[in-house]
Amino acid sequence: MTGQSARERLLGAVIEHFTTDGLADQSLRRIAEAVGTSHRMLLYHFGSRDGLLLDVAREVEARSKAELAALGGAGDGQTDELVRRMWDYVSDPALAGFERLFFALYGRALQGDEATEPLLRDDLEGWLQANVAMAATVGVPADVARVHARLGLAVTRGLLLDLLATGDRAGTDAALEVFARRYAGRWWEPAEGPTVTSDRAS
Repeated sequence: MTGQSARERLLGAVIEHFTTDGLADQSLRRIAEAVGTSHRMLLYHFGSRDGLLLDVAREVEARSKAELAALGGAGDGQTDELVRRMWDYVSDPALAGFERLFFALYGRALQGDEATEPLLRDDLEGWLQANVAMAATVGVPADVARVHARLGLAVTRGLLLDLLATGDRAGTDAALEVFARRYAGRWWEPAEGPTVTSDRAS
């Protein structure tokens, strides 16, 4: 694509390769062969195999955030529908390999692996900001949205882990539906209680 650097073009080619052929073989030589370059060029641009895989995970996450923004912009003002649409996107089987990669790298980061540590530093805040921005499109105040964005991220990732581990699409869809219903209507506004009048004479 015009305007892309050599590094960006290589990263896009690697993601396309993984999308088409899967992520089973992640050796640099095999990846380089598949995208028409050399393992030395991959090392030059990404530093290491781990550096390449980390950038793949980050780029796929960035694309997911862009999709989230598009869903917010095209939404009908219903938060529960946005929750359902985002789940439909992230639970697409086409993304399963990348999500396995993300969770594998994230697990290594939690164990103190320096190569994958940036995921711990950058990932959560980026997703919170993306979710708060989406919530703003339907009128949710930022301070309220941030707390619920963290909850939504935890629920979505938990259900994704469940889906990847068990393959139980019906079960995870049902659980997501219970969560989505919590966000029907203008849930962030305080409920109006009945008007209380006094029977006592003034």
